[in-house]
Amino acid sequence: MPGVDRKMLDRIGEEVARATTIVRFAPGSAFSAHTHDGGEEYLVIDGTFQDEGGDFPAGFYVRNPPTSSHTPAAQDGATILVKLYQFDLADRTQVQVDSAKGDWLDAKDGVSRLPLHADMRETVAMERWDAGTARTLDASDGLEIFVIDGSLNEGGDTLFRWDWLRLPVGARFEATAGAHGARVWIKTGHLNHVTEPAA
Repeated sequence: MPGVDRKMLDRIGEEVARATTIVRFAPGSAFSAHTHDGGEEYLVIDGTFQDEGGDFPAGFYVRNPPTSSHTPAAQDGATILVKLYQFDLADRTQVQVDSAKGDWLDAKDGVSRLPLHADMRETVAMERWDAGTARTLDASDGLEIFVIDGSLNEGGDTLFRWDWLRLPVGARFEATAGAHGARVWIKTGHLNHVTEPAA
């Protein structure tokens, strides 16, 4: 659609695809009304995203379950990290969490955590890491991490703002926050359930 650009991070499938993408909406842009047969999960990382459900400024995490529909737009522009067709098709749980107003768990060992969603398939959370904090996470069932701001060092690589990393089933994740700390979005467990959507 005019004014809507995307950066593909991962894709399985053709026209109907299991996809992870960064989507940028120019100010005043909109997308046609559509239904998410396989569900949609997104994190607003810049600006304000809008649909029939309201306005979702940066920091909002939203899950629109399979069969849900909407007409997205961004009057003032927005950028989102969006994941499509990665739900249990029987899931009907709607989730909307504003991380600016969420119930963050008290910092422990330099980490504050905001749970976003958890079920039998996956766990999704946002974390704030103090500068220099070393973090080890169980990635045995797969892990994705997206750096919202700040930086972290993992496996000899430095991940900066809006960098994305996926580790496969059986992996181990060890990282250290950079000099200004890091705020990250983390999903675990889900890679045991990867299937290609029906065409």
